[in-house]
Amino acid sequence: MDDKELIRLAHQARERAYAPYSNFLVGAALETQDGKVYLGCNIENASYGASNCAERTAFFKAVSEGERHFAKIAIVGGARGDEACSTCAPCGICRQVMSEFCDGKTFIILLEGEGGEIKRFTLDELLPFAFEKV
Repeated sequence: MDDKELIRLAHQARERAYAPYSNFLVGAALETQDGKVYLGCNIENASYGASNCAERTAFFKAVSEGERHFAKIAIVGGARGDEACSTCAPCGICRQVMSEFCDGKTFIILLEGEGGEIKRFTLDELLPFAFEKV
């Protein structure tokens, strides 16, 4: 799928975010190697530890449906009411979840920056020393 289309879908997912505490809305669009897309948004909870990031929401939806092979993920985020997103990189926990299912050299992370610029990273670039299963 085209990077711009995946970013557009991440924006669509962002509209569903439940973020009454931080007012920071995040959306993610995860593409499998077969081209199927799973959307995720951040879901907050009054007990902050029970909250879930958009990226993990997308991964957990996909994995729960039997998916195991992923190509790339688009992530957008920003304050409620701001149409323009700030660059919103995945947190460390989300990066570690990605490393469980993705090849660090080939899995692509797309981040939308100021002015709609799309930044591309491999997982290895964002998580150079992942904790790996033995």
